[in-house]
Amino acid sequence: MSKEAMKAGWKFDNSYARLPESMFAQVNPVPVSSPKIVVFNELLAQKLGLDPTLLNSDEGAIFLSGNEIPEGAEPLAQAYAGHQFGHFTRLGDGRAVLLGEQLIPSGERVDIQLKGSGRTPYSRGGDGRAALGPMLREYIISEAMHGLGIPTTRSLAVVATGESVIRETRLSGAILTRIASSHIRVGTFQFAAAWASSDELRMLADYTIQRHFPHIALENEPYLSLLQETIKRQAKLIAKWQLVGFIHGVMNTDNMTISGETIDYGPCAFMDTYDPATVFSSIDREGRYAYGNQPYIGGWNLARFAEALLPLLHENQDEAVAIAQHEISAYSSLFHNYWLEGMRAKLGLFNAEEADEELIDDLLTMMQEQRADFTNTFRFLTLEKPEESKLFRKESFTKWHQRWQERLEHQKESKASAIQLMKRSNPAVIPRNHRVEEALNAAEKEADFTVMNKLLKVLEKPYEYTFEHEEYCLEPEPSNIPYQTFCGT
Repeated sequence: MSKEAMKAGWKFDNSYARLPESMFAQVNPVPVSSPKIVVFNELLAQKLGLDPTLLNSDEGAIFLSGNEIPEGAEPLAQAYAGHQFGHFTRLGDGRAVLLGEQLIPSGERVDIQLKGSGRTPYSRGGDGRAALGPMLREYIISEAMHGLGIPTTRSLAVVATGESVIRETRLSGAILTRIASSHIRVGTFQFAAAWASSDELRMLADYTIQRHFPHIALENEPYLSLLQETIKRQAKLIAKWQLVGFIHGVMNTDNMTISGETIDYGPCAFMDTYDPATVFSSIDREGRYAYGNQPYIGGWNLARFAEALLPLLHENQDEAVAIAQHEISAYSSLFHNYWLEGMRAKLGLFNAEEADEELIDDLLTMMQEQRADFTNTFRFLTLEKPEESKLFRKESFTKWHQRWQERLEHQKESKASAIQLMKRSNPAVIPRNHRVEEALNAAEKEADFTVMNKLLKVLEKPYEYTFEHEEYCLEPEPSNIPYQTFCGT
């Protein structure tokens, strides 16, 4: 390793590698021909304790492509299982390698993973590679989610490999460096419950508690608390998705983290026109993961997590099932309370009244009937410019608006305070699908990353209502062709 590389700031301590060998496979990334960094996150590098100047270079590309392994790294592919569109199967990191866990200046521990880094024992016939477009999409959307204040994995860099991958056509290859508080998933526990021993399942649970919930480690029933904490985090996360119109697209159990971070930005997208039935993913033909179904799928996935924990919840199977059912039954109200609290904030409401939910539902019903833009409807209300919404021309909206104004008077906070709350709760900009596609097309077809970099800059501060951001608030031109996203595998 060169002196420059040693100065890059790597500080690995790889605790996952000390779990039972059944939970992973030691494997190095497969080298690529000519790695080149095409986008790099300097602010994130600094937060991780890494030197952005050294990493954002030709030598840095050698490490961020996996061509050379940083000192202290212990590359491995994680084993996990998952319900994919309801069907259970054995999985694992088929095109990703966890370099290791970086100890960062804040004292936290984070995973550094290379996605698209070649075949692993879990590739199941795949090539283990990734195309440039999907890796750039994950970079854009994950960083946008971070800007929106939604728990998420982060993106440190995308490296072009100089090689092609074959999907429907020949595409440019790329590797994403993904940062996560961990990659432990519901599917990780499903794998352990199905194929590991009961002792290994317990070791995984203990490890997860120490890593993400150390405050419950000494409780009398730590595994029950693990279930409760995970339910709480997922309820809060999915409520945040709903509040900004985010549609994950592939909510399989292997794509639900125990940490409560959003992970795996495959066929994801943001909703323009409000409609709970909105689906963008080309592989979700039945609408299982539609926008309106996401809260229910979250509960379904958590039930699968509870099933995996049954041997740890109680030695008696019937008692364990009763405990699990009781905890899962709390998810729905938890989610609803988080969502309702967020919707009140979007309307500038500091306090709670019984009629609030009817006020919110009536607005959403009008939005759906009039095919109003989700983000801009709340933006216009925030700017006190409801006349700019297509709802304004309807008598029903005029009456609703009057009810809302009267409701705002039922709180001690001023109208100015209500507007400030709305500005903190309603993003002015989101990564609109046509803007994301514009950036990806420029990058893939023209090797022009300026469009993407400009978009990323805007998405860093989505709650700033500035003149410079207004062009990114524009809705897409009407089209008879439904927008569709693709998984990228």
